[in-house]
Amino acid sequence: MNNALGSEKRAHLSDRPVSPPKIFVDGLAMSYATSNGSRTVLENVKIDIQVHEFVSIVGYSGAGKTTLLRCISGLERPTAGSVQFDGKAISGPPEKLALIFQDYGRSLFPWLRVLDNVMLPLRANKKMTAKQRAATAMAALDAVGLSEAVRQYPWQLSGGMQQRVAIARGLACEPEVLLMDEPFASVDAQTRSDLEDLVLGICRRYRMTTILVTHDVDESVYMSDRVVVLGGRPTSIAEFIEVDLPAGRDQVATKSLPEFIALRTRVLQAVRSVRHANGRPDRDGGGPTTVAGRNPDAGD
Repeated sequence: MNNALGSEKRAHLSDRPVSPPKIFVDGLAMSYATSNGSRTVLENVKIDIQVHEFVSIVGYSGAGKTTLLRCISGLERPTAGSVQFDGKAISGPPEKLALIFQDYGRSLFPWLRVLDNVMLPLRANKKMTAKQRAATAMAALDAVGLSEAVRQYPWQLSGGMQQRVAIARGLACEPEVLLMDEPFASVDAQTRSDLEDLVLGICRRYRMTTILVTHDVDESVYMSDRVVVLGGRPTSIAEFIEVDLPAGRDQVATKSLPEFIALRTRVLQAVRSVRHANGRPDRDGGGPTTVAGRNPDAGD
């Protein structure tokens, strides 16, 4: 793993000198063909994400959060606009970028042991020897607290442990940018809190630029330097919300702060206001959640 760890204190965006963004989403639009013509999901989305910044993307179900993340990752090509990684427009997944999906059950191969699952993406690196791949995978598993589970199969592990394996596989690539699409939605509340703290610690330690898509408003405030609220029809950026909370986040102490409660309320109001403005009342089950748990209408 990369040993350039740096300080444990995560600087806020306002504390950093102005520098070129790590990721720049410039006027991005995305449309899909339908039986009635075409449907524009995203329109003129502009986001600049700084080096080492942790950004959460929230919005009502169907707002296009996952579509935006897939465009940022290079898995989908936008209809218009561009995504730049270190100042260069991308046309496919960048080398130093890792993506962690929500459904760990589908992302892990049940017939491969834990160590082999984590080593899998490293096979594409022809410069690494088998010994180096194994050592890198072991370091990643140690970072997520699973060094004792290397010989087990995914189906022998709990849901939370399986998601740790998926996180370790992303870390093994030593990414500069980590993208996560609802990575904790399929686990119980306590495991979700543990995984939030695990990921925060890893992102601090390895100084990764991180983008998290989540329906959970509390999670977005707790983990982030900045929250991006999506809204409108077609979807664009409704609001940027700076999260000015102490760097040492704690599930109890941080969430008890008046500042946390105020930010949580502000994000929730922003999501609900754009939802109601588009004629999407919360009674259909598609509104944001404010406690750990999967949104029953989660599609995007």
